[in-house]
Order: sequence, then structure tokens, then C-alpha cells
Amino acid sequence: MKQLLATAAMSLALAAPGLAQEIVVVAHGQANDPFWSVVKNGAAKAGEDTGANVDFRSPETFDMVQMSQLIDAAVNQEPDGLIVSIPDADALGPSIQRAVEAGIPVISMNSGGDVAADMGVLLHVGQSEYDAGVAAGEELAEMGGTKAICVNHEVGNVSLDQRCDGFAEGFGNVVEVIPTQMDPADVQSKVRAALESDPEIDTILTLGASMVGEPAVDAVKALDRDDIQIASFDLSAGFLQAVVDGDATFAIDQQQFLQGYLPVSFLALQAQYGLMPGGDVPSGPNLVTQDKAEQVVELSAQGIR
Repeated sequence: MKQLLATAAMSLALAAPGLAQEIVVVAHGQANDPFWSVVKNGAAKAGEDTGANVDFRSPETFDMVQMSQLIDAAVNQEPDGLIVSIPDADALGPSIQRAVEAGIPVISMNSGGDVAADMGVLLHVGQSEYDAGVAAGEELAEMGGTKAICVNHEVGNVSLDQRCDGFAEGFGNVVEVIPTQMDPADVQSKVRAALESDPEIDTILTLGASMVGEPAVDAVKALDRDDIQIASFDLSAGFLQAVVDGDATFAIDQQQFLQGYLPVSFLALQAQYGLMPGGDVPSGPNLVTQDKAEQVVELSAQGIR
């Protein structure tokens, strides 16, 4: 992957003066979610490296109606390429297929890898959310977990549902889904309430590190429950520090910087040379445990990991 990234950047940097691709990215991530700022950083860096003009757009909240409208607006502009996340295929499918039918090359990233090809999308860059959940569940069960909660901060996002479903499959024991808002105070309150109501819970999986994983760690600390193991999807400097300190078990890294960077690079390569990978590109999952966490804390703080 590193070699592919370096080769794409090097060859396109040489050709950049002649490029004028207009590439639009439409993501579902909420504006206040640090995860998506890393995706945006990746797309922006790819624009710099390739000479493409990258326009990154997203709804203010998790809103599929607004997101489909953003995709429709992008199609009307007739860009040279379109990059989309697909958290809800039923809601976004017609807009994405409209782009394909208009002859706009489309790449999906982050979510929707299981449905993208049926819509005519060229390829997907991301991780299998279900398989990542299974891996997390198996690891936490092996570490002694017997009863768990899966904290879902974006109910209705199919990818997050798949994470919890995969986790339940891999964990093999009781798992309760706890729905919350994208609000650290709400997360901390609901996690604490769940732990207080059922002292047998010994495992927590959260689906986002900064807005959910960190407040979950705070909730456990407030109850002085050092017997609870906590893991989270994605990275943040704060959650990684919790892993380093032994307050959390591991983070699941899907390398979202690549999810922003690679689709822009691929579309620019196609426009310039007619090149495109022959299949989907898995960006994760990778489990970041205590022995690895300290190495990536600084990069996470910089908006790269």
C-alpha cells in the first residue's frame, strides 16, 4: 500500500501542471466529527499531489436527504470525478446511479463496499465493517470478556450497525447495543447508566474514538471499574493515550487518511493515463494495541492517523 501511495504521488506530481481535474467528494460524516477531518486531509493532500481541484462536502448532521441533494448538486456540475461514502444504499442509490449514468467516474470510500459495484461504482476504498467487528469481538472474548455493550452513536448508519453485528458474532456472548447521540456528555451518561444497571458488563466497544471512545473511558474511570476492557473503532490522540496508559485495550484503525487520499489519486490517474486498480482497496482493519499506540499518537494529533 505504501509503495502504491508513493508511486501515485510521485508520478502525478510530475504531471500536475497539466492537470485540471475537478473532483467532488460527498461524505456523510458530521462536521463536528474529528474522524472525517482526517478523511478530508487525505483528499486535500491528494489534490495537492496530483494538481486536481478537490471540493469536499458533507451535511451538517447525519442526514441522507441532504446528502443525496449534495450528490445531485455535484452531478449537475459535471465534475471529472465523484467520490462518495454510502452509509444507506436505498437512500443514496438513485443519486449515485444518476452520476454513473451521466458518465461521471464514481469511487466509493469508507462505507458501502458491499453495494457499490451494483450501482456502477468503479471501486471501493475502505474496510469491511462486519469483518472488523468480528475481529474486535474475537479479540475481546479471547481477553476474557463475557458480557458487552456496543455503543452506537449514529443509529441508521448501516456501516455502524454492521460493526455491532460483527462484534456480536465474534464475541459469542451477550452484547447489548446502546444508542447515543454524537455528544460526549450523552455517551458518558448512557455508558455509566448501563454499567450501573448491570455490574456483569465487562466489555465495551465504541464505534468512534474521539466522540464516543474517550467519554466511555471517562465513564469507566468515574465508576472506578478497572475490570472493564474498552476498545474502539478508529483513532484519536486521546483514545490512543488511553491505550498507552492501560485505560483502554485497543483501537481499530481503518486508515481513513487513505480513504480520502487514494480515490482522488485514482481518479486523477484515470483522467491522465487511463489507469485504475482492478478491484477494491482494503484500508483496514488494523488493531492498534498498547505496544503500537504510542507510535501513532502524534500522527493522530496531526490529523493523519
